[in-house]
Amino acid sequence: MSTCAICLTAMKAGQGHAIFTAECSHSFHFHCITSNVKHGNQICPVCRAKWKEIPFQNPASDISHGRQRINAVGWPRDDTWMTVLRRLPPARLDTNRHIPSLYHAQEPPIFDDDETLDQQHVIAERDVSIIDGVGDPNSVGTIEIKTYPEVSAVSRSASHDNFTVLIHLQAPVTSGRHSGSSNNAELPQMSQNSRASVDLVTVLDVSGSMAGTKLALLKRAMGFVIQNLGPSDRLSVIAFSSTARRLFPLRRMTEAGRQEALQAVNSLISNGGTNIAEGLRKSAKVIVDRKWKNSVASIILLSDGQDTYTVTSPNGTHPRADYKSLLPISIHQNRGTGCQIPVHSFGFGTDHDAASMHSISEISGGTFSFIEAEGVIQDAFAQCIGGLLSVVVQELQVKVECVHRNLHIGSIKAGSYRTSITGNARMGTVDVGDLYAEEERDFLVTINIPVDRSIDQMPLLKVGCVYREPITKDAVTLEGASQVWIQRPEIIGAQVVSMEVDRQRSRIHAAEAMAEARVAAENGDLARAVSVLESCYKSLSETASAQTGDRLCVALCAELKEMQERMANRQVYETSGRAYVLSGLSSHSWQRATARGDSTDSTSLVQAYQTPSMVDMVTRSQTMLLGNPSSHRKLRQALSFPAARPQPR
Repeated sequence: MSTCAICLTAMKAGQGHAIFTAECSHSFHFHCITSNVKHGNQICPVCRAKWKEIPFQNPASDISHGRQRINAVGWPRDDTWMTVLRRLPPARLDTNRHIPSLYHAQEPPIFDDDETLDQQHVIAERDVSIIDGVGDPNSVGTIEIKTYPEVSAVSRSASHDNFTVLIHLQAPVTSGRHSGSSNNAELPQMSQNSRASVDLVTVLDVSGSMAGTKLALLKRAMGFVIQNLGPSDRLSVIAFSSTARRLFPLRRMTEAGRQEALQAVNSLISNGGTNIAEGLRKSAKVIVDRKWKNSVASIILLSDGQDTYTVTSPNGTHPRADYKSLLPISIHQNRGTGCQIPVHSFGFGTDHDAASMHSISEISGGTFSFIEAEGVIQDAFAQCIGGLLSVVVQELQVKVECVHRNLHIGSIKAGSYRTSITGNARMGTVDVGDLYAEEERDFLVTINIPVDRSIDQMPLLKVGCVYREPITKDAVTLEGASQVWIQRPEIIGAQVVSMEVDRQRSRIHAAEAMAEARVAAENGDLARAVSVLESCYKSLSETASAQTGDRLCVALCAELKEMQERMANRQVYETSGRAYVLSGLSSHSWQRATARGDSTDSTSLVQAYQTPSMVDMVTRSQTMLLGNPSSHRKLRQALSFPAARPQPR
């Protein structure tokens, strides 16, 4: 029995409801689809394909005969939003196993059959670099570095242990993005030539539990992804259940490429178990074996269940907690070698294995999102690709060096980013990797300031960075781009702690409390978990930044309360608490947006760290939903943390 993809209710013959089956093989109640197309909309709500024929608005005369009247339509030649799919044949079935025939297609031993790169785009990239001066360290297209000491002065006759310095980074604006129009139907566009092209592999769970609404929503979300990739971006799709198959090799998303991709996605049916490891193995093989390479590469993984083959054996015995075994070594996070293939994982619904999905993303350097409400899957994907399609910095490494001869670095707090302290603790580095356009990062460095009666001013640190510009492949070096000084008077008055430093201390304190609460919850001590979160909440409420109504602190306090509610009892924690907390930890540890719960809720905290490009893409997703801009849900304009632009002291 099928489900109407619009009203999501079952469709049965002989119950007085006409059923319309489109040429792309998706079915709808007749009254549902006619209300959708009566204003001229000719796009399938599920796969976003254009229809060659649509139903008349008044089918009454033909319903009694079991037929639905259809109307041929003319197609505009310059439709930039949807690819015309004239006729999509349904997936052929193996009657013995009820698995699409694509699962029995022969795969090559080496996945080096990827489509060649768009050479015109490569030439255009070079032209853009010459015109815009990309790669020139003195141009406006470089990373912005700011530093903030916790206080501006320390008495020369006093020492100060664990003195904190904030390093604030912001990636440049991509040259192709312009400010949005007030008309939501005219969303800001990004020129393909002004951004780095992407190689994207999506790994999709099509096990038996994905049947019905889930699979329909996944197909619609994938349709959105396909339509928003440019002709120089390449896509490959891996479908997995009990086994995994590559539906098609990395292919450029030209009009023909989109048509093939949509057809492959539309052919998917759900069946079998959940073999996440095999799906990831195939996706890694696509990335590793490819003959050509776009500047940016990433994997998107979606699953609604637990791996029944690697972490747990098929008969459910001998469970193993070695989540690293799910991820091929070839795509483990390995910064410093230029090889970083992050896996952005999405836990779909309340039955997925949040711990394994979070581990997969953490090991690879990706993010973990929790799609609690099934209907927001497209928005969650939109937020992710909004970032991936706006990478402006790669292989970023931040360098910190002590200036004064008596200073030493005590610690560098950078979340999940790899840090190192070398040279007798006088130098340190943070390996950041990729940054999206206008994305921000904040790191706290502690040093011990000694007594020094010989100077009026003390230089503390100088901060620089090196990175690769993804379009030109040029290396950019910013040596000593920012230097930190403090005053050393004999007598000082009351000191006011920098608001920027205070808010970042609060963020790190909250993230540490979340991690501690999660450990307590996993050990069965929910009371202690709630106590840890409550204690952190009270502490944050009393900080200087919270007292001024700082948006970051207010949001952190609200998030801590939300997590307490999701740890109310074991059932709630198992159902949604674990996934919500892990997605929050993923977001805060990488300082990158993840989807948690209902990402379209204007009061939701999942919009933390959203970049303008992410906001644009999520707005596009909501505007294009069912092709009806007037009915889209409003998205609150979200800013990365911190919300206000920090001012150096």
